Amino acid sequence: MKYRIRKQHPASFKAKVALEALKERLTVAQIAAAYRIHPTQVGVWKRQLVDAAPVAFAQPTDHAAAAQESLAAELFAKIGRLEMELAWLQKKLQPSA
Repeated sequence: MKYRIRKQHPASFKAKVALEALKERLTVAQIAAAYRIHPTQVGVWKRQLVDAAPVAFAQPTDHAAAAQESLAAELFAKIGRLEMELAWLQKKLQPSA
């Protein structure tokens, strides 16, 4: 018995099909026939696109600023550790008089 391997479609293909379905110039059946996929899959991808659309217009996260903040926090923690070690060493090295 031969098993059929499921075809993996790239995200760009899925977006293209979903946008075509959103335009509603063709029926779902026509889109499915043109792209050689099942009509149900067209509906699923269209729903995923509509659900994910608000995320696309949300406030963009600034990865550079987030990385800089984490680096600053790490450096401040290191400075605090070093100051604490310095104070401990100065206390231990004081001559006992």
